[in-house]
Amino acid sequence: MTNSRFTIDGSTAVVTGASSGIGKAIAERFAADGADVVVCSREQDNVDPVAEAINERDGGEAVAVECDVTDRDAVDALVETTVERFGGLDVLVNNAGASFMANFEDISPNGWQKIVDINLTGTYHCTQAAEDELKDGGGVVINLSSEAGQDGAPFMSHYAAAKAAVINLTTTLGHEWAADGVRVNCIAPGYVATPGVASQMGVTAEEIDRAEVDRTIGLSEEIADIAQFLASPASSYIVGETIRAAGAPDIMKTPNS
Repeated sequence: MTNSRFTIDGSTAVVTGASSGIGKAIAERFAADGADVVVCSREQDNVDPVAEAINERDGGEAVAVECDVTDRDAVDALVETTVERFGGLDVLVNNAGASFMANFEDISPNGWQKIVDINLTGTYHCTQAAEDELKDGGGVVINLSSEAGQDGAPFMSHYAAAKAAVINLTTTLGHEWAADGVRVNCIAPGYVATPGVASQMGVTAEEIDRAEVDRTIGLSEEIADIAQFLASPASSYIVGETIRAAGAPDIMKTPNS
């Protein structure tokens, strides 16, 4: 096996929720490796700078598209724009997500629906809209879940439930689409120093030094490493799986009395 197995040079990728954090890091990593990327966000002004910065560097080309993943018409237009600009679609990264903290009993029906729509239904819309293009060339779907989808998350029950469904969708669709040459996998990050986490926890990426052995919070670039692996031929035998990226495992448990 050579390093060429890990490259996605010449591919075309769509990355949702790419205005900052993990989505931005994935788009930058893909483009640096030679992939053309379509970066999208709900606000054009938020994603334009991402594409502009990518296009100033050597590597693949970037196009910014405004897209609300809960709007099926907008998602269909996103796929159409990708195909018109680059001739196809090889890798779909379903990264768009959102949450807020609240006790379960305080989550309104509207609040519950909004979080489920963005995290789960948005993944459904994008993946189904891209089906024909992905199956045409044996493409890749990379879903972003969370360790909350595996373990649960107090005060984020709506988010945890939606992310658990993304994991199950990954396993199910990985089976359904395997015969069509499409690999569907998932990444479940723990705490990552994104702008959103920084605002809640007060920890920024600049404060993390990987020279120190501290694996309690991750970097967006570390999640991008996993995404590139899953997008590349090097992961050809991984289908329907969820890779947990949450640092050192917390295995301490209170003994039963």
